Amino acid sequence: MKMKHLLPGILLSAALASGCSRPQAATPAATQTAVEIRSEDYAVAAVSELEHGPTFSGTLVPSRQATLRAQLAGTVTETLAEAGEPVSKGQLLARLEVAAIREALLSAKSAQADAQQGLELAQREEQRARALAQAGALPARDLENAQHRTVAARATLDRATAQLVTATKQQDYTEIRAPFAGTLSQRRVSRGDVVQPGGELFTLVDLASIELEAAVPAEDLAALQVGVPVRFAVSGYPGRIFAGRISRINPSVDPVTRQLHLYAAIDDPAHTLVGGLFAAGRVVSESRTGIAVPLAALDLHGLNPAITRIKGGRAETVTAVLGLRDQFAGKVEVVSGLSAGDTVLVGAAQHLSAGTPVQAASPRPAL
Repeated sequence: MKMKHLLPGILLSAALASGCSRPQAATPAATQTAVEIRSEDYAVAAVSELEHGPTFSGTLVPSRQATLRAQLAGTVTETLAEAGEPVSKGQLLARLEVAAIREALLSAKSAQADAQQGLELAQREEQRARALAQAGALPARDLENAQHRTVAARATLDRATAQLVTATKQQDYTEIRAPFAGTLSQRRVSRGDVVQPGGELFTLVDLASIELEAAVPAEDLAALQVGVPVRFAVSGYPGRIFAGRISRINPSVDPVTRQLHLYAAIDDPAHTLVGGLFAAGRVVSESRTGIAVPLAALDLHGLNPAITRIKGGRAETVTAVLGLRDQFAGKVEVVSGLSAGDTVLVGAAQHLSAGTPVQAASPRPAL
């Protein structure tokens, strides 16, 4: 009898339990987590100037350089400039002591003075002889003798003057002076050194006339022309681009390397460049302005170039039509497929699947 009274309660409890376990309506799937990318993983497509042309490697060389050598044998009595110092044209750099030259100069000066006095005496005697001859008090032969003595005295003075000029020139050789304004790159002697004719004393370079000497493959000859711009970087200034223009082109191709040498005048008003620096750059045979992205943004594995951009917070792959490639600057023109201001993924980030949510910091221009 008790079971009859308990059954309805059990059934009610079971019904309640059954109602609580009834399946509920399906909930939306969890939102996909956005992929966070670093600032170096993306760039902004921007209107930029692109340049194209044959690349080259070369060296910076002073277009004017001089090795100053001794003209005489002698002892260095003093040096007045050091390597690395700027010097002006005609500045005294060193002195040599040559006893024979000093004595020869003194002798030449004395000889010229004596010859000058001898000429003046002969001229006075000639004037007196002429006056006496005109008065009839002196035979014509004596006047002629006086004139001959004047001519001889003048010849003696001319020889003495020539000897003095030679001795003075020799004396000038004992003073080493800068032939032009520049910077000393080497000082090879010191006080007390004995030098011989032809011995190297100093090396002087004109940093205001630094030029680029570069080699370009012979097949790029058509792109070379005097006046064409060049852009290059040097080993001493990483990240900085220098400019210049082709000033000369060697008319012969190197038979071994099959390369053509060119020379370019450099725009360097601050004289920051020095000779000997390695340079690498490009001859600008073509230039154009257009929308550009880094070369690292390109995916060239498919039939057509592809670029992954961020649109609406998600990765989107677009097919791009490319234009001018600027290998030196590391960017490429996008003729169609992108707009200025689009954010594109570069490097490994460009391989994100289309539709992947992407979260990035504020974009920064990379061009």
